[in-house]
Amino acid sequence: MADLEKAKHDFLTKLQTLTKEADILNLKSEYVGKTGIVSEMLKSLKDMSPDERKLFGPKANELKDFIHDQSAIFIAKIEIEEINKKLAEEKIDISLTDNIFFKSVKHGGFHPRTLIQQEIEDIFLSMGFDVLDGPHIEDEFHNFEALNIPADHPARDMQDTFWFNDPHNPEDVAKNGKKHLLRTHTSTIQVRGMLSRKPPFRFIAPGVVFRCERTDASHEMVFTQLEGMMVGENISVANLIYFMKTILKEIFKRDVEVRLRPGFFPFVEPGFELDIRCLICEGKGCSVCKQIGWVELLPCGMVHPNVLESGGIDSEKYNGFAFGLGLDRLVMMKYGIDDIRHLQSGDLRFNSQFKLF
Repeated sequence: MADLEKAKHDFLTKLQTLTKEADILNLKSEYVGKTGIVSEMLKSLKDMSPDERKLFGPKANELKDFIHDQSAIFIAKIEIEEINKKLAEEKIDISLTDNIFFKSVKHGGFHPRTLIQQEIEDIFLSMGFDVLDGPHIEDEFHNFEALNIPADHPARDMQDTFWFNDPHNPEDVAKNGKKHLLRTHTSTIQVRGMLSRKPPFRFIAPGVVFRCERTDASHEMVFTQLEGMMVGENISVANLIYFMKTILKEIFKRDVEVRLRPGFFPFVEPGFELDIRCLICEGKGCSVCKQIGWVELLPCGMVHPNVLESGGIDSEKYNGFAFGLGLDRLVMMKYGIDDIRHLQSGDLRFNSQFKLF
């Protein structure tokens, strides 16, 4: 018993002098390792009487636990001291905004399309809409067939599509004619949204789309749309117009002159083109509005019954509206940008106009 007390005293004395984790671990091993001082003491239990073992065994185990606990406590203290020392040495006073370091930093900026997308998402969220997303690579069903555009439909000729065969499954392409493509509209997310929900529901779906088009001041091969859909009972064109006017007023912070004219889209019936008075030239005529004073901005209409059925919705009970908003053209109208190609140029001088700070 006296040896146990001496071992405890010696351990604590040595422990108080150590300042490195490795040294503490070595000291612990010296006492409670396989050949450590306390471990060797426990081996002598076999030579003791039963009464001696009852007294010595528990005390020896208590000492082992004590050594383990004290080692952990001292290691934790060392780690905390090292962290505090490192924090003190590497501290940066962020309040010193006039020093040379901060003067040399150039702040980044948001892309204008990001700004407008975030703003529109917030507006629709405030009106009870969800925000959905979907894949860029689609199949024919989601991009065409479920949207009332079968293989022989002339509407397929309206969209110059980036097609490609599936290299992982060429036999399926040859046998069934199933091909993949870069989505030509965000309406594909409408299909996925309908298949995953039960009416009533409302959602928007912003995303990049791809079409093999010749670029000019108002057309790009890669551009961004924001699709929207609302499905329920007894929904009318009046509901559609209300939401469209509300979103445009919130974006431009003023009343915008619009016109609604008939338009053909296979996935809506009736279909409309919602145009706005060109804000670049105030309706006088420019390259953006093709000299007519109006900009096509918002194709829309009442969802075709075939599309509802493809989405697993009873078209006899439910109806709804859908729309597709061109974010790039909306950005051009809001910020007075006269060429859509600036948005994809990657020119930092252009992006720097839209500062984060």
